[in-house]
Amino acid sequence: MNRTAYLAGALVLLLATGGFASAQNAPVSPTVSHPSASAVSSRLTDLPESEGQKGDAEKETHSHRHVPPHESATDKNDDALQTTIHRDLNVNRQPSFPGVGANGFIPPDPNMAVGQNHIVQAVNVQIGVFDKASGAMLTGYPKTLSSLWAPLGGDCATQNAGDPIAQYDAVADRWLITQVGSLSPPFSQCIAVSQSSDPTGQYNLYSYSFGNNLNDYAKFGVWPTASNSAYLSTANLFANGASFVGAALCAYDRAAMLSGASAPTALCYTISNDGGFLPSDQDGLTPPPVGSPGYFLTFETLSSLRLYLFTPDFANPNNSTLSAPPDINVSPFNMACGGGTCIPQPGTSNQLDSLADRLMYRLAYRNFGDHEAMVVNHSVTSGSSVGVRWYELRGTFSSGAPTVYQQGTFAPDSDYRWMGSIAMDKNGDIALGYSTSSTTTYPAVRFTGRTSAYPLNTMAPETTLQVGGGSQTGYTRWGDYTALRIDPSDDTTFWYTNEYYSNTSSGSWNTFIGSFQIVPAAQDFSLSATPSSLTVTQGSSASSQVALSSVGGFNSSVSLSVSGCPASTTCALPNSATPPANGSTSLSLNISNTGSTAPGTYTIIITGTSVSTNHSTSVTLTVVPVLTSIAVTPASPSASVGATTVQFNATGTYSDNSSKDITSSVSWASSSSTVATIDTSGLATTQAQGTTTITAASGSISGTTTLTVTASADD
Repeated sequence: MNRTAYLAGALVLLLATGGFASAQNAPVSPTVSHPSASAVSSRLTDLPESEGQKGDAEKETHSHRHVPPHESATDKNDDALQTTIHRDLNVNRQPSFPGVGANGFIPPDPNMAVGQNHIVQAVNVQIGVFDKASGAMLTGYPKTLSSLWAPLGGDCATQNAGDPIAQYDAVADRWLITQVGSLSPPFSQCIAVSQSSDPTGQYNLYSYSFGNNLNDYAKFGVWPTASNSAYLSTANLFANGASFVGAALCAYDRAAMLSGASAPTALCYTISNDGGFLPSDQDGLTPPPVGSPGYFLTFETLSSLRLYLFTPDFANPNNSTLSAPPDINVSPFNMACGGGTCIPQPGTSNQLDSLADRLMYRLAYRNFGDHEAMVVNHSVTSGSSVGVRWYELRGTFSSGAPTVYQQGTFAPDSDYRWMGSIAMDKNGDIALGYSTSSTTTYPAVRFTGRTSAYPLNTMAPETTLQVGGGSQTGYTRWGDYTALRIDPSDDTTFWYTNEYYSNTSSGSWNTFIGSFQIVPAAQDFSLSATPSSLTVTQGSSASSQVALSSVGGFNSSVSLSVSGCPASTTCALPNSATPPANGSTSLSLNISNTGSTAPGTYTIIITGTSVSTNHSTSVTLTVVPVLTSIAVTPASPSASVGATTVQFNATGTYSDNSSKDITSSVSWASSSSTVATIDTSGLATTQAQGTTTITAASGSISGTTTLTVTASADD
């Protein structure tokens, strides 16, 4: 492929003809491969410094490659659009500093990994290492990415094909750096795993062949499960770099790479005619539950997400499994810019790419103990502009049954917001970083966020991390992705990197690295009841589930009491409970012994009390009288034979001595249909001489009368 087209790290513009199938059959067995070459690098810090910026000289770029479009939703009303902006987020701003700058390639593909003492930032062809405390780039940086793989030889050592990813494996205290090996056959993925916690030291080097299929827009996630731990990856495959094949969902043997083995196994499934997947990427030090598969997510239609579960077995690859549970329904949406280019800028007609045809990096996973959560985002149309749609999925993912815990579209005004990245800290607080632009706003770096105290599906007013000082002219490519990371030192500091321009130019982009903490909500709890309204007949029982939820990490005992229960009725609820930090526990409010309860509507109050606060929720209980008898009228009527009709009526008498017409709600029956039939409305039609018993019944209560059919007057 020539290098005069755009560097499309995100090459999944879903604009070509055809479409994703509504369901996919997972392949039975994975493709097994081993590195075509392996080696050990020199110390990263000893490699020569990369050449400087090329200013506004002609930029080297790569062309878009398209995959089939997503199926449309029948309803595209964005029910997830946030229409009310809540109180400001309490944020502690942390260090911010410039990242690696323009180097002659567009777009920059800014992303980074955050470790205990360093930040490793990768842009399209370069890598920089920064001191986390001071923000200073270490002397001798940035380095040219391909120089890291020099001992391998081949394309990894000579080509800077783009789509770089930097990862910090917090559980192992190691670093991973990867990029696409080549833009012409044979295609490959270049992977480097540090031999120690020092990002400037030596790396274990690998090159994995993808043959004649270009492994485009490769994304990586760290998945440190107890067995068969993996570095997960996704890529969009294009035969000979041209026609779309599908998606590669891969798992690389993490343990073998960390040990420096010469031939770690890679297992890949190809999902035909589908693309735009992201791999799960763990945040925090609590690994996924034992036996958990790796997760791969895409938006399958414009109203659904598709999750694949990949359980690799590196020792016995044929034992590996891939499955796809039912798709996850989400609020319908339209892709921003139709998935293409429409982002405006001040002072130029040049518009920027939205890359709205895929989920945006990362699919951030966290195990809270009582539940698992993943957050992810993409860009959608919002009125006449563009906003960011975000999701939090919760559940026990290994069972194949995650649900949308909350979702929202953040578009608070007419500015365009896109190119997002999302993450969650140990408190369950969420941050979402993105680019913002309009005809009056230079492309800027902003973020929003929420704490567990916020109403579900909502974010706070946004905060600007870096103002833009100029527009990008001449090129539409922007991104192709950004990265929001969690600092492993405290598991609460968010670090974000994105691009911006300090002055209007055709390619002198800058990158920004900034950090902040979301001050967690004060420790508290909340109560809610589902259902919050119950209707029972006298003598019956009912129940409501009371959710006791933690806010801001609350994890103390809550005393529970019930008031407003009607006389003679029993309302049973546990006396106390303790919610898991940032989770919830479900308790049953059981209502019984209502036989003597007077009919009416009652408000039952559930109150929770902790040392410092109390909260309550209510359940509305409506007790209705029980039916005690049914009277059928007319009593013992007579009618002549010959298709004569008689309308019967049923009157119910209740335990409170009230009565009402229940003709339309009872079941009607005739004991002898040869004498007379009766329909569901109580209308009887004579058939022959004789008598029949007419019965009106509701449950176990019934009433009867006798219908006598006589000879017709003509007989």
